[in-house]
Amino acid sequence: MQRIEIGERSIGAGEPCWVVAEISANHNQSFDRAVEILRAAKKAGADAVKLQTYTADTLTLDFDRECFRIGGDSLWAGKTLYELYREAYTPWEWHAPLMAVAREERLECFSTPFDATAVDLLEGLNVRVHKIASFELVDIPLLRKVAGTGKPVIMSTGMASLAEIEEAVTTLREHDAGPLALLKCTSAYPASPSDMNLRTIPHLAETFDVVAGLSDHTLGSSVAIAAVTLGACIVEKHFTLRRADGGPDSAFSMEPDEFAKMVREIRATESALGHVTYTPTADEARNIRFRRSLFVSQDVQKGDVFTERNIRSVRPAQGLHPRFLDTVLGKRAACAIEPGTPLAWRHVERG
Repeated sequence: MQRIEIGERSIGAGEPCWVVAEISANHNQSFDRAVEILRAAKKAGADAVKLQTYTADTLTLDFDRECFRIGGDSLWAGKTLYELYREAYTPWEWHAPLMAVAREERLECFSTPFDATAVDLLEGLNVRVHKIASFELVDIPLLRKVAGTGKPVIMSTGMASLAEIEEAVTTLREHDAGPLALLKCTSAYPASPSDMNLRTIPHLAETFDVVAGLSDHTLGSSVAIAAVTLGACIVEKHFTLRRADGGPDSAFSMEPDEFAKMVREIRATESALGHVTYTPTADEARNIRFRRSLFVSQDVQKGDVFTERNIRSVRPAQGLHPRFLDTVLGKRAACAIEPGTPLAWRHVERG
């Protein structure tokens, strides 16, 4: 069974879900706000925080042609890709101090590199895991670069066909990547729960023999909770201090109280899933005495025939087991019995 070891954490089936707070652009170009987000994520129960490592120049070209312009009903409609990424990027000089804050908070801090120079930066900071974004799953040279680090890789699969996922996984493995996790993702912002198709999560795990999880852009926590019931070992959600503060990703990000509630629900769900067992719990064992059993319900004299009028299957469980009702009916009483007496074999004539 696949596992990923990140620091002191083992991630995989049977382990607590690894909950990641995605900072993305929610710092709104304020380093102090980014630090506040990290500390708030820890307080809300996150196991890790994730950055994104790119600049507008490493991600796209500065052109205003139609193909570079965002349209439709997107949150970012009207902007060019360059304008969006220039607004949203995390300055590279922030990475080291933010990771230092994360260490103080005992949070794992890692990032999504979007080109080879970003991988080099993150390797210089000794990150313990790399993330591949859904849009970069098809960037085979980037995958080879990340795989060459030998570190674990978490890859989102939004928009990807099964064949594209297979090509990406094969590339990573052929170039000596560490253990791999695949995250079911729907690359819409925000995403609709009806488009999530969470049953893909166990299929990813089985098909590619990987740790599987969810990168979730839906609103609220219900989709994340459902994913955990289906075996998601990693859940990643965008995290902000206050949606009202705005920013490129704020509309589909969780606030601290919401994130904390999600983490509590994930932990409760994990506890409820438990393991396969048919042994009564301690509370159930105490309640077994209130099961049904056979009781005398009317006065019975010695020699009377037991019938459905004077013998009943009722609670509690101090008399004979209900399975013996048909055996007892038609037999004669060995002695006089008061109503309300638990029926025992000594009350029944032999033969």
